[in-house]
Amino acid sequence: MTREEKFMEAAIALAEKGIEHDEGGPFGCVVVKNDQIIGSGNNKVTSTNDPTAHAEIIAIREACKNLNSFQLEDCEIYTSCEPCPMCLGAIYWARPKVIYYGNTRKDAAIIGFDDSMIYDEIGSDLSSRKIPVINICREKANRSFIEWQQKKDKKIY
Repeated sequence: MTREEKFMEAAIALAEKGIEHDEGGPFGCVVVKNDQIIGSGNNKVTSTNDPTAHAEIIAIREACKNLNSFQLEDCEIYTSCEPCPMCLGAIYWARPKVIYYGNTRKDAAIIGFDDSMIYDEIGSDLSSRKIPVINICREKANRSFIEWQQKKDKKIY
């Protein structure tokens, strides 16, 4: 067994644990740095009533807390399924060096976890989205952007 397979098996075991404990969907994730698991999670959407409690989000939060950093530099993500759009966005913001995944998004769709509508929405014009997206108070909102832009001691990320 390769080291990558070992870590993927850890992610899969978390998915299975989550099913066994009725915590949420069949998804697990580990974050690895220097051959050590520094963050782990399984889907807890239904047990916490939190639509963001996906395995990857939970694992990223734990790993960042353990590293005392908002970046996952030199880390690897092992997730039992190809990340959904939300998780993929979070992963890119965290900036790990690689993502390994088990099941594909098509595999997930077959069992009722179909993210294709979200992928389609991301590429569609705002005016044609299924949930209305309405721009208001842009000038007032822009004040915080100006303040940030002028801030001398900001932490860039």
